[in-house]
Amino acid sequence: MRFRSHSGRFLLSFLRGKKCDKYFRWCFKWSSTQSFVETQDCAKVTSMCLSIQLRCKHFDIVETRRPMELNKKDANILALVQRCKHFDICLRESFPFQTTTDYCYRNEQNRYRPNSCRKPRVVTAETVPRRSANYASSLWSFDQIQSLSSEYVGQDYKAMADTLKDAVKMMIHKGGNQLNTLQMIDDLQRLGISYHFEDEIRNLLEMIYCNYYKTPEEWNGMDLNLKALGFRLLRQHGYQVPQEIFHDFKDKMQNFKPYLADDMMGILNLYEASSYSLEDESILDHARDFTTKYMKENQDKTDKSISSLVTHALELPLHWRVPRVEAKWFIEQYEQRADKNPTLIDLAKLDFDMVQAVHIEDLKHASRWWRNKKWDKKLSFSRDRLVEHFLWSTGFCHLPQHSLGRRTMTKVNSIITALDDVYDVYGTLDELEQFTKVIDRWDINEIQELPDYMKIFFMGFYNTINEIAYNTLTETGFHSLPYLKKAWAGLCKAYLVEARWYNNGHTPTLQEYLDNAYTSISAPAVLMHANFVISVHSSNDILQSMPRLEKTIYYSSLIFRLADDLATSSDELARGDVSKSIQCYMHESGATEEEAREYIKELILETWKKINKERAHANSQFERGFIEYATNISRMALLMYSDGDGHGCPDLTKSHVSSLFFNPLQGI
Repeated sequence: MRFRSHSGRFLLSFLRGKKCDKYFRWCFKWSSTQSFVETQDCAKVTSMCLSIQLRCKHFDIVETRRPMELNKKDANILALVQRCKHFDICLRESFPFQTTTDYCYRNEQNRYRPNSCRKPRVVTAETVPRRSANYASSLWSFDQIQSLSSEYVGQDYKAMADTLKDAVKMMIHKGGNQLNTLQMIDDLQRLGISYHFEDEIRNLLEMIYCNYYKTPEEWNGMDLNLKALGFRLLRQHGYQVPQEIFHDFKDKMQNFKPYLADDMMGILNLYEASSYSLEDESILDHARDFTTKYMKENQDKTDKSISSLVTHALELPLHWRVPRVEAKWFIEQYEQRADKNPTLIDLAKLDFDMVQAVHIEDLKHASRWWRNKKWDKKLSFSRDRLVEHFLWSTGFCHLPQHSLGRRTMTKVNSIITALDDVYDVYGTLDELEQFTKVIDRWDINEIQELPDYMKIFFMGFYNTINEIAYNTLTETGFHSLPYLKKAWAGLCKAYLVEARWYNNGHTPTLQEYLDNAYTSISAPAVLMHANFVISVHSSNDILQSMPRLEKTIYYSSLIFRLADDLATSSDELARGDVSKSIQCYMHESGATEEEAREYIKELILETWKKINKERAHANSQFERGFIEYATNISRMALLMYSDGDGHGCPDLTKSHVSSLFFNPLQGI
């Protein structure tokens, strides 16, 4: 047996003579690459450290390691050894041996004795080496959130809003030509006030579809702007308008005719219409390419008001944008238009501030819940993102009547982030295996086997989900807990798969990754809760529709996952995470990172087409509402990850938070 230092040889000599009575006998083995630690009755583990075979039940261990940060696999090993009830562990980070006192000390009789004869440092959950993601602190304090207030509450403002709504209804009933009617519907939607006029809008679109868009004979003769605007609004609301409506704008070579370039608003509306394309709709694919190229080349050559709309659209089409965020932006744009309608702008500004007042109270409620949980202190390794969680919830369902839904979904989002950090950053594989079993069994009695931080998390999680299920039961009479439990167990199992991949150094194929990642992104769990806390439909309607909505859940989850990967994969790999879709595709195909990113972007585009197909085939009010919520998850993902990790780096979403929750439009 060879050692690299005199002290190592001395220690080996010292220990060889010991008998297994009150003390112990250690046999050392050394390998330049890997070695083994074995205990006779307790545990067998593998580690990049000295190998020690222990032959007595009554002993302590001193383990010497290389001077490097322990990786996740090593942390699992240490946790496994620690669980042996016969010994404690002293961890030292010096290698190779520098002096004999690394392992021995002189007692009063000047005799060398093992350092383990001293009282060892016991390794607990707190001293097990763990990774750290070094997440930024929250930008928003509890006191800051609780200090928020709004004057736009009470009967006076409600009366003002009602008067303005009546005036708008009169304008709608007064009517106008087809283009003006479609333009008003579009303005109502983009200003964020269309929810007040759903019946009126539905009746107008039905009339327009039947009179102008049902057959080729009816749509012939329309100009580009009218066709494109009508096509977009009708498809948005579920009408089956074919792509062939644009066929007469193409020449014999199937290119769009050059004269169309004279109508920039028509080009813009055709671009927006193309975002509602389905799979294999080549006319709309060509329309997207044609309009994108033309607008990029000519956006600075047009009227300022149109130019701002073009620039905005090129960043992201309207169909992919979060409605509440878009409303704030469009109100400010619409106010600058020469043809603005004063009644519409007054109602839009007042309504925005009144809805913001509701959101503020919801945020304050969520903040109090978060503070009472104390997870920001007790689970300090996890991200404190309460306000960002509320931003997600507001983008998901912003209408004022959904306060309970926003408050509940903020709790769900907070739990998901903490759970993600447990699996991705803090937990050892052994802990995660045990924790996943506890979640799957939903048994509070099994938490005694978990480390303290997991006990704290599980108790808070368990109580919150049971409370959500209780509220659903008392409000609707439906017992949702079995469905919620299944959703959480599925999420944890997906997280565990990724933890195993990481610990085993496994790079999955892209399809293998996506089959698991669409669950681990958490959208299926979020949508399951949304079914029961937002929907106004009966539980039977929900359960009967769920099998038909599985594709929608998958597609919205996939966009969420891919958008996240495009923005965060580099940072997550740097801190030691499993390979993401970009790396999986590169590994599988040999593509460069740039090629892989382009492939993922194209995959997002194709997935949007599949969502559009599901929207078109929705056959009930519940299904249409659910698909809208699922689509909002995809939209929020594109918002949060457009410029980087907006969830992990709160500076990136600070402007959205301020504009939506902190800064009113000052009403009218």
